[in-house]
Amino acid sequence: MTIDAPAGVVVTNSAAANRDQSSYVDWPAIIAGILLASAISLVLISFGSAVGLNFLNFGYGDGPNPIFVGIAAATWFLWVQISSFMAGGYLTGRLRRRYFDATEDESDLRDGAHGLLVWAGAAVLGTIIAVGGIGAAANAVGSAAATATTAASNVAEGAADAVDPNAYFIDTLFRSNQPVDAEAARGEAGRIFAQAALGDGTVSEADTAYLANVVAANTGLTPEEAQARVTEVSAQVEQARQDAIEAARIARNTAIIGAFLLAASLLVSAIGAFWAAQKGGNHRDENTVFAGMFKRF
Repeated sequence: MTIDAPAGVVVTNSAAANRDQSSYVDWPAIIAGILLASAISLVLISFGSAVGLNFLNFGYGDGPNPIFVGIAAATWFLWVQISSFMAGGYLTGRLRRRYFDATEDESDLRDGAHGLLVWAGAAVLGTIIAVGGIGAAANAVGSAAATATTAASNVAEGAADAVDPNAYFIDTLFRSNQPVDAEAARGEAGRIFAQAALGDGTVSEADTAYLANVVAANTGLTPEEAQARVTEVSAQVEQARQDAIEAARIARNTAIIGAFLLAASLLVSAIGAFWAAQKGGNHRDENTVFAGMFKRF
């Protein structure tokens, strides 16, 4: 219907003017999607953590296979992340206000872009929460370490020598085959093994012979028995060193694999959020109602 206007009066389409002056980004819909994705992630991750703790055995006996637990946890986390982002993207696409100034393809692109914004916002929010939790844990560990350090500093006078990088070399100046104080002998033996750990993990022949003499002088063992004891302890120290190296290697590889899996899951989640937002926009335009889910009372 055409409306005649008086001469000199210009009639404008207020709706079109408002659309031109406003942004195509519908932030309320994006925030709603972020909140939904974060809430679903929190609920499902909490549920998964409860189920995972149920499998832990703090008593005697063999516990669950760590490899199986790791695969199950990674699979659950991946599913939770993708599904929560897709749910948030779908909600945003369904709630986004559409401006009928573009083709269907352009509208789908805008819906998908809103899904990506939901993905980005939820990812940043999750990172902030995770970093906050890690920071609190680090503060707790730091406090515990400070307490332990303060307590250890009061144990004995020889404890300060254990951290002195020159203590081992100074000990070699005053070595004697005569019996010495048991506490001093233990401290010197500890520095010898610490020096070996800094190298290839093996105790030199001179240090081994000296330790055997000190052990024999302080314990009453025969030289052969003292030598055998020193050799056995040296092997145990080397085994502990190898175990620590292996544990560090496993931790490093686990961190690398976890980082790659996290990056891959985020990329898949971005694709899922983009697709789900487009699907939500299509359902919005088609006025799709899920039969059986909502009924009028």
